[in-house]
Amino acid sequence: MGNLNQINGTAEDSVMTKEIFKKTFWRTFPLQACFCYERMQNVGFAYQMIPALKKLYPDKKDASQALKRHLAIFNTTPCVVSFITGAAIAMEEKFKKARENGEECDEESINAVKTALMGPLAGIGDSFFWGTLRIIAAGIGASLAAQGTILGPLVFFLLYNIPHLLVRYQGLKLGYKSGVSFLENMAQGGVIALLTDVAKILGLVVVGSMCASMVALSTPLVITIDGASVVLQDVFDSILPNILPLGLTFAIYKLLQKGIKTTTVLWGIILLGILGSVIGIF
Repeated sequence: MGNLNQINGTAEDSVMTKEIFKKTFWRTFPLQACFCYERMQNVGFAYQMIPALKKLYPDKKDASQALKRHLAIFNTTPCVVSFITGAAIAMEEKFKKARENGEECDEESINAVKTALMGPLAGIGDSFFWGTLRIIAAGIGASLAAQGTILGPLVFFLLYNIPHLLVRYQGLKLGYKSGVSFLENMAQGGVIALLTDVAKILGLVVVGSMCASMVALSTPLVITIDGASVVLQDVFDSILPNILPLGLTFAIYKLLQKGIKTTTVLWGIILLGILGSVIGIF
């Protein structure tokens, strides 16, 4: 089992029965329940592997050794972890067959492939789920909630979790059947890089539109010049519509970048709003 081809493929007697599939699928959710900064999500990943390893290795000593392999450092986006889990189960299956046939086996090849998979998938998962889908769903849900309807949180929950659950469910299937080769083909064809860039661009577009639709800031100031009254807000709108909400958003972003706590920024916004209202500039 010295190369990828030997540990990838479809076994004749598949370990991935419906029962094992269901148990493994539900165990992907508490991936970060035992998160630590030394080995990240390793305990959560090992927990996912237990049902398949118990079936593959009836002997407790063999199962224990196999489980220890999956306590190596691991970290990826939780939404796409099932893809790697499926691939790891397929590799364990091939590993056992190779050892039973007296072939030379390299245990570290399993963790090497896991490490190779977790980086690219984390890039896609973070860009799409954290940076794009979550923001879009939150924006739509917040807009509905601002109108006083209970549909706000429900829409957010459904818009985010329906795609997330589909990817998590199908990822386990795809990872078990052709995880390693599928990702290799995507990487070689540049599909992963393209998907990541598209997700980033879409996320930025959504964030930009939310600055105008979700952030409300205007000024009632009127300046008199040579007897002529100039509405300051009209001047701002003629330069760039919603320039004040955009400026406030950038100001908050810079404050957060400098490490100022979100609660401090929030109290600052409240005090600024009260003071601006009292003196008549907001």
